Amino acid sequence: MNKFISAIKGLKPLNIVMLTVAGIINAFGITLFLMPVKLYDSGISGTSMLLAQVTPPFLSLSVFLILLNIPLFLYGLKKQGAAFTVCSIYTVAVYALTSWLITNVLPIDVSIASPLAGTDLLLCALFGGVISGIGSGLAIRFGGAMDGIEVMAVIFAKKIGLSVGSFVMVYNVALYILCGIVIKSWILPLYSIVTYAAALKTVDYIVEGLQRSKAAMIVTAKPDKVSHTLMEEFGCGMTLINAKGGYSGAERTVLYFVVNRFQVMRMKGIVQRIDPLAYITLSEVADIFSVNQDKT
Repeated sequence: MNKFISAIKGLKPLNIVMLTVAGIINAFGITLFLMPVKLYDSGISGTSMLLAQVTPPFLSLSVFLILLNIPLFLYGLKKQGAAFTVCSIYTVAVYALTSWLITNVLPIDVSIASPLAGTDLLLCALFGGVISGIGSGLAIRFGGAMDGIEVMAVIFAKKIGLSVGSFVMVYNVALYILCGIVIKSWILPLYSIVTYAAALKTVDYIVEGLQRSKAAMIVTAKPDKVSHTLMEEFGCGMTLINAKGGYSGAERTVLYFVVNRFQVMRMKGIVQRIDPLAYITLSEVADIFSVNQDKT
């Protein structure tokens, strides 16, 4: 209990505001676009939508979101920490409350069609996925999560020989197959895959940013000139790593250099002009942190 109290006290106002916004946005995406045409979200949210369809009316989406998600977050407390658990439970509670308000209180008819996209399944799938993806991405970015299945993936994926992403994908594929069996139609589950893809891509953009950087590893025999020119051209530093050719045994220097995607071609041109035999590899960089080591 003390951990929870400390975690709650440690929450920043900005995090609380953004987690609230995340829950509200996610609810709008689900209740205004997916639920009216019986499309399914992924993970526990999608499971809750299916259960709400096949159980009595008093067992609504909001009820299942609370009943299924909170135990999973609490189960993952030791692995994920109290702060994450508190943020996640809060976000899901906002999501559940907003969903209930939209479907039961506000004067919005979401019973047979989307108020914004009608019965167009493709529009509902795309916009529902993107909007719910924004909500999920914001939740992750500000310290929580919208879905307990991701917590289970972190805990159990390695134990059964899967990556976290593969675990979540297997769960969602199984969910959509079950949806198809229950409703005796494959059209809606197939469109739900479109929703899942749109949401997944949107989460990546929200969490990692639209301008993902590239890390360049440059193996060159002319490290001084290449490094000096790149630093002067781009106005940033780089790391030089001593290396040795595995085949030739020749001494080489590896330059580690981070650029954004708009600078890649310019960087390649500079390196190839100075050292045509240079070897360059590029990899994605999701986040860049500068840690201040000054203890004063």
